[in-house]
Amino acid sequence: MTNHPHALDALAAADAAELQEILLEICSSPTWAGAVASARPWSDRTALLDANATAMAALTAADLHDAMAGHARIGTPKAGDATSEREQAGIRGVDTALLDELREANTAYEAKFGHVFLICATGRTADTMLAALRERYPNDTATEAEIVRGELRKINDIRINRLLDEN
Repeated sequence: MTNHPHALDALAAADAAELQEILLEICSSPTWAGAVASARPWSDRTALLDANATAMAALTAADLHDAMAGHARIGTPKAGDATSEREQAGIRGVDTALLDELREANTAYEAKFGHVFLICATGRTADTMLAALRERYPNDTATEAEIVRGELRKINDIRINRLLDEN
């Protein structure tokens, strides 16, 4: 992974409103964004990723709900949202029957848990996402919340690294 200290410095030097906006693009939980911002200045990439992990670990159920609200349903990336489309690239070209299965499994999951099925979709195929959805469906709410917390942390890590590598 290439290190871009100038990108980290620019992020750390951003004014509060600009930083909040950038962080909310990574994760839509205002609590998470505030916690990560309060950890600056970050000495290096690892410190910023550690701030993500610490902030994610401290999120309440309501904060997790805020974080999940920024994510598209698996199988239906947000149109025109490059991040959503990139992260769900594994569904491109998938046959309609598999997309229908994903839609049905998502609907059942959302009815049970009250939120979208969240998984770090980067590098996953539609088949593996569907298998994970079916595997996690029997979980109780507390177990699933902790899995979601871990998946969100992975997604945030990927987004943070991408932000630092692009700038």
